[in-house]
Amino acid sequence: MGKLSLLVLDGFGIGAMRDCRTLKPEDVDAHTYNHIRETVPLAIPVLYRLGLGKLVDDVGEPLGAYGRSNLAHYGADTFMGHQELMGSKPGMPAQRLMSEIGPRIRSALEAAGYRVELPIAEATVLLVEGAVVVGDNLESQLGNIINVVGDLNKLPFEEVVKIGKVVRAHVDTSRVIVFGNTKTDIDTILSVVRERHPGQWGVDAPKANVYGEGYQVVHLGYGVDFEKQFAYMAEESGLPVYRIGKTADVIQAGGFSDPVVETKDVLATYRRKYLESEENAIFLVNVQETDLAGHKEDCQWYKEVLEASDRFLETFIPEMGEDDMLIITADHGNDPTIGHSNHTREQTPILIVGKQIKPVYIGERSTMADIAATMAEYSGIGAPEYGTSFLPLILKR
Repeated sequence: MGKLSLLVLDGFGIGAMRDCRTLKPEDVDAHTYNHIRETVPLAIPVLYRLGLGKLVDDVGEPLGAYGRSNLAHYGADTFMGHQELMGSKPGMPAQRLMSEIGPRIRSALEAAGYRVELPIAEATVLLVEGAVVVGDNLESQLGNIINVVGDLNKLPFEEVVKIGKVVRAHVDTSRVIVFGNTKTDIDTILSVVRERHPGQWGVDAPKANVYGEGYQVVHLGYGVDFEKQFAYMAEESGLPVYRIGKTADVIQAGGFSDPVVETKDVLATYRRKYLESEENAIFLVNVQETDLAGHKEDCQWYKEVLEASDRFLETFIPEMGEDDMLIITADHGNDPTIGHSNHTREQTPILIVGKQIKPVYIGERSTMADIAATMAEYSGIGAPEYGTSFLPLILKR
C-alpha cells in the first residue's frame, strides 16, 4: 500500500437526508454547500472538479471517484460521525440529565467500590473519591453527554477513565466524556459547577482550567467498540496512524496526535508529517473550522476555510505518491443559514483521489462506515465491524 489519508471537512453537507422529516424536521431544507455559495461568492475549483460539481450540479467529468453518503448514526454529531467513519454503527442514544440518572450512576459507582458524595446541596453532580465530578455536559445539546471531570493530581487519568467506564455502562446518552488536567484541582472544578438550564448541572469546562497543555480526554460513545474500528485495528496490525485536528480527540488510537484547530496549522502539520512519514502511513485529518463557522452561522468564515482547504489540495494532490490514496468527506452538515446553530442532518460527499483511482461514481452509500471498510481493505487488514468496501469499484488495477 501507499500512504492513505482521510480528510474530513467537518460539517460540509450536500443536502438534507430524506429521513429529516421524521428524525430532524428542523433540517428538512438544509444544504450547507448550496446555501453558502448562494450567500457569498465561493471558489473551490479543486473540490468541484474532483466530483463535487457532478454530485450537486450534475456537471463536469470528475477527476477521481465520487459518491455521497447517508448518516447511519442518529441525529448529526461530530463524535458519532467519526465513530461511523471508523467502522462503527452507533446505537440510538437517549437524552438524559443527571437529575434523572444521577441516582442510578451513584448506585453503580458505589457497587464498584467507589466513595460517592453530593458536594453541592442544590446541584445534581456527583463527587467520586473526592477527585472526580460527574455531571451534565453544558456545552452540547441538552441531555446528550455526561462529563466525568478529574483532578489528575489526586487520581491518575487511567483511574478516572475506569470511573468513566462505570458511568458509560449505566447510561444511554450519546457520549460520556472523561477528561482532566494536572494544572487544575478539585476545588477549582467544583467552583465552576453551575446550572445552565433548569435541572442541568455540570462543570463549566472552559472555566475549569482543564484545556490546553496537559489536557487528557477519552470519549466513550454509546454502542461503540473502538477495538473494532479501523484506526485501532490498523495500529494493532503495525501500521502508523497520524491523527491531526479534531480526530486527535474523537478517534481512539495510540500514535501521533495533534488536536490543532486553526486550518492553516492543521494542513501544515498534515503536509509536514505526510512528507516525513513511512510509505504505509495512515492520516486521519479533520478541518474543524468549517464546523465552527457553521455553529457561528458565519458564511464568510465558512467560505474562507473551504477556499483555504481547496488551495491546499491544489498543491498537495500532485505531491501524492504513485500508490497513495486520499479520501475527502464530511461527518454531517452544518448549514449556517438554516436558522439554528446546531449540526444539520445531511448527506456527505465522498471524493477519492489517487493515481490508481478510476473516475467512477460509487453511488449513494447507506453509511459512512463504507469508508472505513474501504480503507481497511486498501490497508490489507481485517474489516471493521460495520461497512461495505467500495475499493473494487475504484481501483484501476
